[in-house]
Amino acid sequence: MNSKPFSVRGVVFDLDGTIVDSEENYFQADVRILARRGATLTREHKARFIGYGNRYIMERFIGEFGLPDTPERLLEEKNEEYLVLARENTVVFPEMRALIEALSSRGIPMAVASGSSPVVISEILGMTRLRSYFSAAVSSEDVPNGKPEPDVFLEAARRIGASPEETLVVEDAVYGVMAAKRAGMRCAVIPTLPEPPLDPALLEADYVVAGGMPGFRAADLLRWMDGQ
Repeated sequence: MNSKPFSVRGVVFDLDGTIVDSEENYFQADVRILARRGATLTREHKARFIGYGNRYIMERFIGEFGLPDTPERLLEEKNEEYLVLARENTVVFPEMRALIEALSSRGIPMAVASGSSPVVISEILGMTRLRSYFSAAVSSEDVPNGKPEPDVFLEAARRIGASPEETLVVEDAVYGVMAAKRAGMRCAVIPTLPEPPLDPALLEADYVVAGGMPGFRAADLLRWMDGQ
């Protein structure tokens, strides 16, 4: 963990697994759309895709399960299933809400950069009453390449007027950390899958909460940002 202070002019948050506890809802949505096509998705199989954009995941499903669908059709169906589940059960991690509120009080511009579709991002931010805190929301579908390429973070930083070297990314997954570092940004990671040993790529982040969300405290990250 790097404790060297730096000037933060913008913070970019991943959404799923970082702000909201959504991985189970996404897993169940995938299970449902694949079951209709006679395919079975295991949790171990799904874990390989954590951090990737949903369109890319649909492309992989088509190839791996030999599906006749287009990525666009599968993605539309998955988004519908996910939002049904999300409307019933979407939880914002309390310490992450505390961090967002604290950064807002400091006047630091924030954005969301996610592999979810734009319609999903918009609805989740609305139903969790977080939309007003973010000046921008960027989907991997809005840029040429999703994570682990840096496009989504670079576009999010551009929209909030922050240079890469003054931007902090808050993430939960390997591909998000890789994307942040490729963008030339600092990165704080609270792993969705914190079981030891941590993936070495997670340890490339500047701030690592080894125990995952149960061990995360907004106040600790804020002190680190202040160089304390």
